[in-house]
Amino acid sequence: MSESQIVNATRKWVEDVVVGYNLCPFAKRELVRDRVRFVVSSAETEDELVQAVHEELQRLNDEPEIETTLLVHPQVLQDFSAYNEFLDVTDGLLAYLELEGVFQIASFHPDYQFADTDPDAAENYTNRSPYPMLHLLREASLERAIESYPDVEGIPQRNIELMDELGADKMKAILHSCFEAANSGRAGE
Repeated sequence: MSESQIVNATRKWVEDVVVGYNLCPFAKRELVRDRVRFVVSSAETEDELVQAVHEELQRLNDEPEIETTLLVHPQVLQDFSAYNEFLDVTDGLLAYLELEGVFQIASFHPDYQFADTDPDAAENYTNRSPYPMLHLLREASLERAIESYPDVEGIPQRNIELMDELGADKMKAILHSCFEAANSGRAGE
């Protein structure tokens, strides 16, 4: 897929799944305000991806008008176990750059699997995305959003219940539709 198709599939997933099912009640506002940066990394190695993460963190630090970045990396860390281990590297990068407490990195992957769940469990779709990606977030913005949201602690359980209600087959079909829309040029409809 081309870079624009990857961005379109990712945007469609954010619109239809993350916002559409209100998995993250804070996402719609920033998407509507066009303050979400969608970036496709050409990284083919973990070292190249670390560099891409570093560059995006620097961009966020330098450009406050960008609220958050979805750094999609389709050519590296396709295996979820390797991806999951790489998250320690991103945490180390935040510490090295002295950006802990300034930014945090959330994780999404096509094969995301929570600990102690079956690989086919519907609840895994709360973090399943069309491509492996890292979500770079501003801590201060997240804290402000959390302060004004009632029952923030209930979000994960509500999302799990919703995914279980919808079922893995439906969620798999929805993810597949993101690719179809990107291929046909209909993302964002």
